[in-house]
Amino acid sequence: MVDMSLTSSSASGAGGGTRAGLFRTPISGGVQSATSVHGLPRPALAVRNLMEQARFAHLCTTMSRMHHRRQGYPFGSLVDFAPDSSGHPIFSFSPLAIHTRNLLADPRCTLVVQIPGWSGLSNARVTIFGDVYPLPEHQQEWAHKQYIAKHQQGPSQQWGNFYYFRMQNISDIYFIGGFGTVAWVDVKEYEALQPDRIAVDGGEQNLKELNAMFSKPLKELLSAESEVDDAALISIDSKGTDIRVRQGAQFNIQRISFDEGHSVETLEEAKVALRKLINKGRVFKL
Repeated sequence: MVDMSLTSSSASGAGGGTRAGLFRTPISGGVQSATSVHGLPRPALAVRNLMEQARFAHLCTTMSRMHHRRQGYPFGSLVDFAPDSSGHPIFSFSPLAIHTRNLLADPRCTLVVQIPGWSGLSNARVTIFGDVYPLPEHQQEWAHKQYIAKHQQGPSQQWGNFYYFRMQNISDIYFIGGFGTVAWVDVKEYEALQPDRIAVDGGEQNLKELNAMFSKPLKELLSAESEVDDAALISIDSKGTDIRVRQGAQFNIQRISFDEGHSVETLEEAKVALRKLINKGRVFKL
């Protein structure tokens, strides 16, 4: 008999229906409770992990005077990025891009980063407020190394003349974890933290390998209560993994926490932890 207790997130659980989450407050008891119940990293660490695992983001700049159309309006762009050791995003921009010209006129912007495998408002995301400037010539090579470590290609392998920019100042961080975790994250805490090793090393390749091994067993395990058409790991941290579950045309995110006290740092440890849960035939709700 399969003993299962599933942890599902919902859009309403992400604080969408109340005004409280819009005001600056310390980490509330509700956030602490949600973090504990679902076996989640604390919000600042969750954001660092998210920034490591995501490859693309929405950059919102202000239309500059150079563009007679819609000057002063927010302008959204889809961009790729790479975080440096303190979690500040680095960008590779073309001088011809509208967002580049906007930033040269006004460096203030926001960056909206979604969890990979996004399927709806129940998914984790973060909005980072800051100021983006072009890096000086002597830091371009350093930025190039940071960038290709994540993307495995640099602008020289793309097209045109690209130049590296960095969000030099982070003024605020607003995180929606997707499991009732909504919080303004302390910037200094965020900058001081190191992301979980499992979230950094291997990245997409780790998730690809884990899905090849565990997607089918997880689907069968999750189907014990109601039929599941697909189950895929979309993120992983030292405490557990987020699973995107599809039932027909409907998606939801379910959290699978590793055994209490079992911190996962490497791909092999993740395999052991997942195999242990599947062999037991149960998914714990912590």
